Amino acid sequence: MAAQVQRMSRLMVKTLRDDPADAETLSHKLLVRAGYVRRNAAGIWSWLPLGKAVLDNITRVVREEMDAAGAQEVSLPALLPKEPYEASGRWDEYGAELFRLKDRKGADYLLGPTHEEIFTLLVKDQCSSYKDLPVVLYQIQTKYRDEARPRSGILRSREFLMKDSYSFDTTDEGLAESYALHREAYIKIFQRLGLDHRIVSAVSGAMGGSASEEFLAPAAAGEDTFVHCTSCDYAANTEAVTFTVPAAETVEHPAVERLDTPDTPTIETLAAHLGVPASATLKNLLVKVDGEIVAVGVPGDREVDLGKLAEHLAPAEVELVTADDFTGRPDLVRGYVGPQGLDKVRYLADPRIAAGTAWITGANEEGFHARNVVAGRDFEVDEYLDVVVVEEGDPCPKCGHGLKLDRAIEIGHIFQLGRKYADAFQLDVLGRNGKPERVTMGSYGIGVSRAVAALAEQTADEQGLCWPAEIAPADVHVVAAGKAAQTEFALEAAEQLAAAGLRVLVDERPGVSPGVKFTDAELIGVPKILVAGRRVAEGVVELKDRRTGEREELPLAEAIARVVASR
Repeated sequence: MAAQVQRMSRLMVKTLRDDPADAETLSHKLLVRAGYVRRNAAGIWSWLPLGKAVLDNITRVVREEMDAAGAQEVSLPALLPKEPYEASGRWDEYGAELFRLKDRKGADYLLGPTHEEIFTLLVKDQCSSYKDLPVVLYQIQTKYRDEARPRSGILRSREFLMKDSYSFDTTDEGLAESYALHREAYIKIFQRLGLDHRIVSAVSGAMGGSASEEFLAPAAAGEDTFVHCTSCDYAANTEAVTFTVPAAETVEHPAVERLDTPDTPTIETLAAHLGVPASATLKNLLVKVDGEIVAVGVPGDREVDLGKLAEHLAPAEVELVTADDFTGRPDLVRGYVGPQGLDKVRYLADPRIAAGTAWITGANEEGFHARNVVAGRDFEVDEYLDVVVVEEGDPCPKCGHGLKLDRAIEIGHIFQLGRKYADAFQLDVLGRNGKPERVTMGSYGIGVSRAVAALAEQTADEQGLCWPAEIAPADVHVVAAGKAAQTEFALEAAEQLAAAGLRVLVDERPGVSPGVKFTDAELIGVPKILVAGRRVAEGVVELKDRRTGEREELPLAEAIARVVASR
């Protein structure tokens, strides 16, 4: 069956020579310059014909692999009622990221960020017996999140295309099988797309549940930081890295010593004043947890990861204290807080603040600090939490060797949700014993539109985009070098290529110089470029591999055979 020939003269594409003024990432620059997308508003994008072709190809690959795994496709609404999300608690938990709206009667609605609640209700309506399970349902649909700072083009937008699927089982063993099924399907999907990816341990966040893994595409433009061990297979999102609480130290420490330390409200000024490393000091960060002041202790040379802290304390709201919060609190001396004597404040600490360790910390008196303040002797830790920002070289939780940090783009996430949503909506089926059984769930997402940007980031070069064959907008880009005979030959070559089953983009634009055509071909990034140039009278064309840059002059028939064989 002949494929379609798309003429550049009729294609709605306007390439740009210069980068957009607001573009920061490579994918943002190139997708706009090559005419794949155009910005409508902050975080809102239109997909033009070339971009839509790439998006559809990714969608096709995702759909084929999900179908092959036995999942069933459905289509649920994006406009959703408030009540299911209120029942699950996510109406409030999502906070400002949730698009909320009212209809003309004043009823509350939202634009769906994910659909756990709605899929749960669908299965509750359709499945009544254990014989109806297991079942895996999925959709490929537009999602909405009111990002505070949409940026990086389609990488962080407020409207995006996502594949979300959900598994429903009667046992935890069944859930584990569904999870493994998705994990394997995701590996196949990303391999077919040509995405270099890593599978890392992750936290579940607002999704809820227990076991969770992210699929990350390493890229300099990535907003996720992950760690991987140089000596074993450990890899994790930085928010999921754990540090084991060490055994209590048995060393005898001297009594607490009060130190005169004027004008030293920061770790830096304190360490300089005393001539000690920052690691010898104890940093005490004050935050508000649902309005209550809580102290968080970490070594002085480390920073508190507020994201990790928020994950640990969710769904409580965590925010930093302000100067006003010290008013009326004589026990809290700004810049000189120490855990000893904080009787009215809950004290959380990083595991490095282990029992028996001694620290220099605030004396709860302006201008004074204290030395030899020992955890477990002079103060108690109410709860240990992994809350420090992970640094390169930190010990691997699995083998103890140093960790390495890298940037990446999140392209997929899989969760074992368990019974969180089934409990919220009383999702039961009749079991083998005739009694109700609570269903257990999994949730699995792929950022389809985000994968376009991730591929652009990983595969582009100095000349432009460079798509893998599976998802490129065409198999071959035919360029007519300029003269009438060359244009006629290019059109004939395009038809022969199409007859061979290839998707063809042919640049036969009149009045456009060969240099511009060649530049556009490089920018657009189709895997093969076939040039009808100076030797068309001999039936010879130039075939170029966009990725390697290799060029070869061949008879047209042989060039067509080469392109067909490379698919």
